[in-house]
This record gives sequence, structure tokens and C-alpha cells, in this order.
Amino acid sequence: MFSGIIESQGLIREFAHGQESATMVVETEKNFSNLEDGESIAVNGVCLTVVEFDGATFKMDLGTETLSKTSFKNSKAGDRVNLERSLTPSSKISGHFVSGHVDQVGEVLNIEEKPGEVLFQFSHPESLSPFIMEKGSIALDGISLTVFNCKDNRFNVSIIPFTWEHTNLSTRKIGDLINIECDMIGKYVYKACETLINPEATGPVLEFLRQQGKK
Repeated sequence: MFSGIIESQGLIREFAHGQESATMVVETEKNFSNLEDGESIAVNGVCLTVVEFDGATFKMDLGTETLSKTSFKNSKAGDRVNLERSLTPSSKISGHFVSGHVDQVGEVLNIEEKPGEVLFQFSHPESLSPFIMEKGSIALDGISLTVFNCKDNRFNVSIIPFTWEHTNLSTRKIGDLINIECDMIGKYVYKACETLINPEATGPVLEFLRQQGKK
């Protein structure tokens, strides 16, 4: 579990594609060290496992599902990535709950630099429309952000100078792919409501509600 508050950035030193998988080596900054083998790290919002750490770089394996569902399918050596360690019971949660399980990939449509902010516009697959709502939370490459102007399978976010300087958004350009994870609470609520309004749905909760309705 993560919060969407980026701790550091890393640089992809190696990205080797296999037949159906890939191996990635990331160089870390000094403030992101002391990693342990087996530790979960969010890299551009994707929960991955450290398989090897030598003090300056860590290695991760990416499977078929990760490559097909995330922007890592286009990654290469030299790309900058956002990094966040998993939450602990004592962690301060300044963003929102992020699982590190990417829903879909979006595309940068427009970048507009304005006084005090940078406005990004992204596209998203139509299947994510129910989960992307005005003023709702979203994780983009692992960054906890608030969306607005949601329409026609597009949405905007405003990037403040601190986020611009401390994440890889400053390296993004129009046409780049970005990992999207919608707010998990919103997804659970949507799923629950979808089940409740489906007359053919079954389950102990629905059966209880039906019984209450007969009284």
C-alpha cells in the first residue's frame, strides 16, 4: 500500500526485454537507500519487488501483465521514474490510498505552463470513466493528484511547483504514456452499488436486503 506522495526519483540504468518479461535496474538517489531484497517499491505507481540491491541501484523483474498494462512497455534506459516505499503503520498519509496496481495507461494530450502551476491534460480509456470524477483523487505514475474538467474521456490536473520539481512530470512531453490508478475507494463503492442495483445479483448482503424489504 502506498500514499501517492513521491519520496524520490530514480534513473533507469538498464531495461532488458525478454520474450515475455523484462528486467529493470534503477539507480537511486542518496535519500532513497537501505532497500531490502523482497521489499515492495512503487515505481511510476507500479508495485514492484526489489530482487537485488547493491547500495546505489536496485533490480526488479517485470512480468507479462505488468508490461501489457503499464507504460513500462515503452520504457528505456535513461528514463526518470518516481519512487515511493510502501506504507508502514506509522506512516503519515498525505495523499490517498494507492495499491500500486495500475488500471490502464493514459496519454499526455497537452501541457500548459502558467504562473504558479503547470496544467496537464490526459486521455484515458472509456472503461475508466465511471471512476474518474470531478475533484476526485487519482494516481498518475504514482503521484496522488486531483482531477478536474472530466469529459470526453479526458481530464486535467494542476501541478504545483513542488510536484513539478520533485517528480518526473517535468520530463513528460505530449504523446507520452502515463500509468493510471483510479481511487480504490471509489472503485469499491461503484462495484458495491453496481451489485446492489442489479436484480440478478446474488450474495448474503443482497439476500439480507431482500428479506428486510419483505417485512
